[in-house]
Amino acid sequence: MPNVEELLARAAKPSRDAMRMHPFYRGKLQVAPKCAIRDFSDFSIWYSPGVAAPCRDIQANPEKVFEHTNKGNLIAVVTNGTRVLGLGDIGPEASLPVMEGKAILFKFLGGVDAVPIALRTKDPDTFIRTVKLLEPAFGGINLEDISQPECFRILDTLRAEMNIPVWHDDQQGTACVILAGLVNALKIVGKRLQDARIVLFGIGAANVATYRLLKGAGAETANIIAVDSKGTLHRGRADIEARQRDFAVKWQICRETNGGNVVGGVADAMRGADAFIGASTPGPGVIRPEWVRAMAKDAVVFPCANPVPEIWPWEAKEAGARIVGTGRSDFPNQINNSLVFPGIFRGVLDVRARTITDEMAIAAALEIARVAEERGLTGESIVPSMDDWEIYPRGAVAAALKAQEQGITLLRKTREELYAEATAVIRRAREMAGVLMKEGLIAPVPEE
Repeated sequence: MPNVEELLARAAKPSRDAMRMHPFYRGKLQVAPKCAIRDFSDFSIWYSPGVAAPCRDIQANPEKVFEHTNKGNLIAVVTNGTRVLGLGDIGPEASLPVMEGKAILFKFLGGVDAVPIALRTKDPDTFIRTVKLLEPAFGGINLEDISQPECFRILDTLRAEMNIPVWHDDQQGTACVILAGLVNALKIVGKRLQDARIVLFGIGAANVATYRLLKGAGAETANIIAVDSKGTLHRGRADIEARQRDFAVKWQICRETNGGNVVGGVADAMRGADAFIGASTPGPGVIRPEWVRAMAKDAVVFPCANPVPEIWPWEAKEAGARIVGTGRSDFPNQINNSLVFPGIFRGVLDVRARTITDEMAIAAALEIARVAEERGLTGESIVPSMDDWEIYPRGAVAAALKAQEQGITLLRKTREELYAEATAVIRRAREMAGVLMKEGLIAPVPEE
């Protein structure tokens, strides 16, 4: 077992490597053709004069845009940089490395083409209007790193007013993988979701959506205690009631949860709890070991703040936690939305779903949990890792089938068709990256 100094050094290495490799590659994305270019005469097909024919076909039959263009596999990753990772409001330019990273995850893991778009506005109405204007060019929208409460209104409005799926990964994506991890962690410790006492620490985008999915998956709301920067949520929170127009869901949580009316801070909420889910301020030291020690036997602790969890995993383990998961890839049990969003969008695009419902997210979460269970659950393996091939096509199939069941798709496909299509697209994306590196068209990683 590495000592604390070695663990801290390992945790710091990705940041050091990022500062070396980002300027070397000058970003992570490029545009490449997907059509054959045999010689220069082919440009008369792909551009003028030949391109006029598909343009006229789309004008006469708007749905033909999915046949003649890449719209059916193209999404926009849209942010204004007001809540980036654990960095806060760093602005649109500073958000671009994250958005580019998101785009390569979409492509490599889900075969989905994604374009980063950073908007210079903090006004939600301007943001909403701008995204709506993008609809003709994209098959879906992934919202990213937007501060609350604006993120809730932006998502709800765009979902209601656009004809393509809109997803806020910090809400639905994070909640989806948290549900998958918690379901399996509770199986290991012999507890049931409907019986578990659960603490949600940090009631922003991630845990508001986590609450919805937990509720939809069968958790007992009275057993959930939510905690924000001012303490536990309960019916006496007059500060939230006074602003319920801005924090409608937060006020709903006050009224539906905390059946024991626990008043106080996160330490009070964690006393006797079976599970802790953190999506709050980056640590370490935000959650103290003695608070973990006061939890129920065989406690599950998910300190998911990025880039540094609220408590280091080894500290939580030493304090008695049975299972610990974080948002980081360099520790066991990565509770990270990268396990979810590439597959869900793959499935959504493949059936042309009009939206992404909570039921679709729950279906994908439970399928991801099943993949891990089939591999064999352990205390350090409650969810699959990103290199587990199966989670992406299977997550895609689960989301697509649920969308078809709910009657919100333009296409209908069988389970077998969906799996074969998703597998082929994802394999092609990965093989393309491999060929580009092998041929030197992507430069080798520089030595340290």
